[in-house]
Amino acid sequence: MQEFKKVTLEVNDNVGIMRLNDPSAMNAVSNEMLEGLWDCLNAVEEKESNIKCLVFTGEGRGFCAGANLAARPGQSNQGRQDAGERLETGYHPILRRLKNLKIPLITSVNGPAAGAGMSLALMGDMIVAGKSAFFLQAFRRIGLVPDAGSTWILPRLVGMARAKELAVLGERLSAEKALEWGLINRLYDDSDLLNETITLAKELSKGPMSLGLIRKAFWDSFDNSYEEQLNLERDLQFIAGQSDDFKEGVKAFLEKRDAKFSGK
Repeated sequence: MQEFKKVTLEVNDNVGIMRLNDPSAMNAVSNEMLEGLWDCLNAVEEKESNIKCLVFTGEGRGFCAGANLAARPGQSNQGRQDAGERLETGYHPILRRLKNLKIPLITSVNGPAAGAGMSLALMGDMIVAGKSAFFLQAFRRIGLVPDAGSTWILPRLVGMARAKELAVLGERLSAEKALEWGLINRLYDDSDLLNETITLAKELSKGPMSLGLIRKAFWDSFDNSYEEQLNLERDLQFIAGQSDDFKEGVKAFLEKRDAKFSGK
């Protein structure tokens, strides 16, 4: 177990489990935690880590309660709090790193995912949740606007009408309803969530290096025209076609056996 500032990393069988670790505050995000996430992602991306799939979850009874309001944000020249500065310097670099990971990312939502915590939960390629979990766009309750990328990703996941409903009403969305809306992929009993998540992660950890390219293709598709996406697919397919995993995949197919990918 590696420990960072309010974040831990556990590695078993090529699966990394990154946990937000401030359970007394329901894993609310502080400046310390943002630093810990950055350092933890450094460790994840080290070649020596051998992590081929990353699970992102929270310690204790919650995934993440959003920003830790006890932490004082910066101030503008007029003496007012500059809530946007913390986004630019703290949250955005972390969100970009999660987006650009070269390995599959599973978010395992083990309780409340509110505010920026909801945005973090939605970064997963697979989003799984326990039945007691819920999602909350809490910003209107404190006089702010949705942030941490939520106004971009929510309409693309659930449509504009439902995205605006979540934002302007600020009502809890149960994990069951989130599954119905297509916001998450799978729902488990709370007691089964971690084991089911690890089982899924182990399966993905055995996959080819092209899984990272698949992540990039889907993320970039949101901003590309059809023609641009066709060109991206061609470029990514060239990279995948040069891999040892592609050679093994074709060989295994012809030999009618399961492929044994190396991630290279």
